[in-house]
Amino acid sequence: MKRLLSIFLLSVFSIPILAQSYYINPQLGKDSNDGKSPDAAYKSLNQVQKIHLEPGDKLLLAAGVSHWGELKLHNIAGTEKKPIIVSSYQAGENASKKANDKVTSSHATINARGFYHGISIINSKHLQVSNFNVTAPEGFIYDWVKKQRNKKNKAMRIGVKLEASKKGTFSGIKLDNIIVNNVYFNKVGLTRSIKETHTANGTESYSFGIRAFAKKGGKFDNLVIQNSRISNVSHTGIKLNGKKGSFTNATLSNNKVFDIGGPGMQMSGALNVHVVGNIIKNPGSTKDSRNWGRGSGMWTWGSSHVLVEYNKFLNANGPADSAGFHIDFNCDNIIIQYNISANNAGGFIEILGNNYNNAYRYNVSINDGYRIKKKGVAAQEGKTFWFSGFVGKGKKRHGPYNSYIYNNTIYVKKDILSKIAVTRVSKGALIANNIFHIVGDSKAVKGDQYSPETNGISHISDVHFTNNIFLKASNWPESILIQDSAPIFGDVQFANAGGDKLTDYIPSNKTLVENKGIEIPLIVNDRKGLFKGLKVKHDILGNPIIGRPDMGAIEISKAL
Repeated sequence: MKRLLSIFLLSVFSIPILAQSYYINPQLGKDSNDGKSPDAAYKSLNQVQKIHLEPGDKLLLAAGVSHWGELKLHNIAGTEKKPIIVSSYQAGENASKKANDKVTSSHATINARGFYHGISIINSKHLQVSNFNVTAPEGFIYDWVKKQRNKKNKAMRIGVKLEASKKGTFSGIKLDNIIVNNVYFNKVGLTRSIKETHTANGTESYSFGIRAFAKKGGKFDNLVIQNSRISNVSHTGIKLNGKKGSFTNATLSNNKVFDIGGPGMQMSGALNVHVVGNIIKNPGSTKDSRNWGRGSGMWTWGSSHVLVEYNKFLNANGPADSAGFHIDFNCDNIIIQYNISANNAGGFIEILGNNYNNAYRYNVSINDGYRIKKKGVAAQEGKTFWFSGFVGKGKKRHGPYNSYIYNNTIYVKKDILSKIAVTRVSKGALIANNIFHIVGDSKAVKGDQYSPETNGISHISDVHFTNNIFLKASNWPESILIQDSAPIFGDVQFANAGGDKLTDYIPSNKTLVENKGIEIPLIVNDRKGLFKGLKVKHDILGNPIIGRPDMGAIEISKAL
């Protein structure tokens, strides 16, 4: 009898607990329902706080309709094998009829009118959030905004806010197919002073697309933001914000960030990050007067081991920085490879001080660095190439150290004056196998972050600058502190110079390009190299590199 009882109890307690799904439908639901089926859906987002989500559970919002308020996902814990799913569901004919397009019909819309955030994810882990459209176009009232400006911590509005604000590591958060569009802090009509764009990140209140904060000992691990679209926000599209090592093993992939007032993407305190397949277009946009009006396609600060590849950085605007991708100070092991950088006001290569073992390789730059310094308009010259020792206002400049620049294809049209700056405090550089096809004139300029760099003794050493193709000798001015020891001059004969496609920059001059590259060596006194290695297996188009590399970003023997 005891044995039979034991078998019975064992069988009862081994039955797996089924995951529960909860539904919210503002059109058909009632908050008096239990929310456990589409026919018994809750009505409002307020009910989310009453649900105790367990590993494997789902929270589903009706697609094709608008949910007013803030979706709060706080202190929720799934597991690696049983993440909690938060997404949308097709709510039947009634909801589908109200859909205006495919995006709306497949997404639940969060209208955050009157709220700081559309979706907030705080101190949660193993949570997958997908298929939402977040909007908040109206802004807050002016009197309230003015009060916030007088406070020490300026307020901000965020489409999707993530926060790790207590000690511990919050792993496994994934954002997939999230649309953040038309989210603003201020009401239509606010016009910002030009002085705002001359501050480091703005001093007033702004809106952001997706922003993650790591503070008070909290950290993120395996954070994924993918297949999402951010547009029409007044500051940064996607931003990771924390101290050193606060974000580990993050992935930003296949996102589109368009028409925003600040940078496309930015990260601080990140370690081991992969940024791949994103399109950043029109960062620093001024089309809305509420925008900041300054921003690089992407930049890193205080980050390490970041691989940035197969992205497009297009049309960055602003009076300072606003490069396609720039490496701000206190970074190491940032590799920018296989990207298109085009029509960015600030330039192509920008590496600030206290940076170690970073690289630009196998990228194509098209007409970058066209900005002209002018009082009251632009604080910095746009630059094709810039090594800056800047490490913070009022601090002694140093670095960058051990910068690897090789096999890039750089095209600058005739009516852009190409500007180049190399700080006297940089140390260690490898510049080889690049194509500098600068049709117009070139000019050496001083580094000009906050104050012009003064003349003095150059401390540059350990430089291996050799074997680059220049359209003409004047492409690299003689007054630049470092010079190519074995330059090559000539026209590589691009397929369609000035075009916007990678294939437009396939050279046809085999004599000048094919197998003329050198194998990339370690910089003298550098024992580390690059964290992904110096040798790559293929070019920007995926063509294999066999034997000696060709010049520039494209292996012409395979591309033609």
